[in-house]
Amino acid sequence: MSIGLLGKKIGMTQLFDDSGAAIPVTIIEAGPCPVTQLRTTGTDGYEAIQIGYQAERKAKKVTKALKGHFDRAKVTPQKHLKEFRVELPEGSKYAVGQILTVGLFEPGEKVQVTGITKGKGFQGGVKRWGYLGGPETHGSMFHRAPGSIGASSFPSRVFKGHHMPGRMGTDTASVKGLKVVKVIQEQNLVLVKGAVPGPAGGLVTICKRG
Repeated sequence: MSIGLLGKKIGMTQLFDDSGAAIPVTIIEAGPCPVTQLRTTGTDGYEAIQIGYQAERKAKKVTKALKGHFDRAKVTPQKHLKEFRVELPEGSKYAVGQILTVGLFEPGEKVQVTGITKGKGFQGGVKRWGYLGGPETHGSMFHRAPGSIGASSFPSRVFKGHHMPGRMGTDTASVKGLKVVKVIQEQNLVLVKGAVPGPAGGLVTICKRG
């Protein structure tokens, strides 16, 4: 995994290129993210960078262990923490307390955005899995029911993993190969072409890989 930032999805809009064509873009407010810890092979068994996002204003929400963690890094307590597996050679350009911004990204490069999909609540098989359902005519008595879910005599059970009604959404999803259209450093904004998972205001991770 390459280095990236935590941020929140602002929403979607469109830009126009030189030819006048409309480009659908998602606005992401990413960072600034302080580096809270550097993981090393000698100490932790792997190399990674831990970053924080959104300063926590309520001290009572920070445990003593986390407070000590942030105090050692000399960083204001953060609401969210995220690790990125990266190589940290001698003389690495990353250091604890360093602030990472949208300057990591450049227009034209490809990124991956990860978020939590919108929650849909408890849904039936027709909406959740695309079941065909039965006739919609009067008297059919089989409109949106799941139908048969297995044989009776053998194996006399429902196979594990069978598509059934249940809670839909709130899954971690990633979209790869999104093109960075514009970076506005003064406002910590990254505009990427296309849609990203989650609702407006949802937490997302944007990292430098396609």
